Amino acid sequence: MATVTVKSGHVQPLWAGHPWVYAQAIERIEGGAAAGDEVDVVDPRGNFLGRGLYSPRSAIPVRLYSWQHGVAFNLELVAQRVRVAQGRRRAMGLPNAGTDAYRLVNAEGDDVPGLVVDLYGRVAAVQFATVGTKRREELVLEALGAELGPEAIVDRSSPGTARAEEFSPRRGVVRGTPDLAELAFRERGFAYRIPLSIGQKTGFYLDQRPLRDRVEELARGRRVLDTFAYVGALSLAAARGGASTVTAVDSSALALEVAAECAERNGLGGKIQLEHGDAIEELGRAGRRGGYDLVICDPPKLAPTRQSLKQAAAMARRLAGLGCRATRVGGLLALSSCSAALGVRELARATALGARDVGLRTLVLERIFQGPDHPVPAAFPEGLYLSTLILEILGRS
Repeated sequence: MATVTVKSGHVQPLWAGHPWVYAQAIERIEGGAAAGDEVDVVDPRGNFLGRGLYSPRSAIPVRLYSWQHGVAFNLELVAQRVRVAQGRRRAMGLPNAGTDAYRLVNAEGDDVPGLVVDLYGRVAAVQFATVGTKRREELVLEALGAELGPEAIVDRSSPGTARAEEFSPRRGVVRGTPDLAELAFRERGFAYRIPLSIGQKTGFYLDQRPLRDRVEELARGRRVLDTFAYVGALSLAAARGGASTVTAVDSSALALEVAAECAERNGLGGKIQLEHGDAIEELGRAGRRGGYDLVICDPPKLAPTRQSLKQAAAMARRLAGLGCRATRVGGLLALSSCSAALGVRELARATALGARDVGLRTLVLERIFQGPDHPVPAAFPEGLYLSTLILEILGRS
């Protein structure tokens, strides 16, 4: 087995449990490692730090899956970690009578780096994010089939990630019902049917469940604008919470068609106004009209990498300014970032600057993160990728 030696200044995070070995941390590789191989990681003195899978083309060439000697990434390991992950979710109360859609395996958070598994009722949606997990696709599918007994397994791996890791994603049904066309599930008591032709994530934003809970609590009597609405889950929450009006805006006609069907299916069809258009333009129009009581701004990922942080911060600043203007003074703005590189501190700074750009101030009332079915190792801050600020909009004083 090949051995990866890390430089002396990069040992402590790995020793503490950080699962990533960055390219700049590697001093040398011995033993002829090929893409997807298991490798042992050691410090400059040869002390064992962990075992991981090797991705030579990645900025993160090794992702550790074990901190013990001799642990192989095989069928038994994957099955055991799926069982542990199941027990962890059951302890969280998932599934339950109102929700049968949740994240079962959260990659590093469940000690299976490079693998995400989301459950939607009787269907498992998987994402392979490294060449190492992709090489072991069949044993992963076998473990999931044995432990979960799903009706179908659907591959939702990102084409962009696959290109970067140099493997070919299969996409679509890979086990079970071959003619499966949609994901049918319940989330927070709402019934959803999401066609597999929609490309975002594994089909639904499971990680925003805490925000949906909070929006429902805050919405009563408020005029709500939901931008980047996708299939309208936050709009449904606001409508059920008693909002006086709800306007949902998205650039995808298909997403809005699904949102309309979901609203009708859940008895809220007449309570949500769906608008096909550019969310940024709608924020601008809302500001000129005097604003809403509650504005939700949950854009796509702004900073895919730390190298794009400067550009992402500028975009967050612009969105914050538009969002503040779209919200009446005294109203609430919910602004999200799904990029670990643009975390809660960076988002707060961008918000303060964006508000100042339009002559307003903001007060952070709450900070909301990804749900507990998306756990994060304590030594792995990069795993906390989703941040939302609930802000009160203040005038200049």
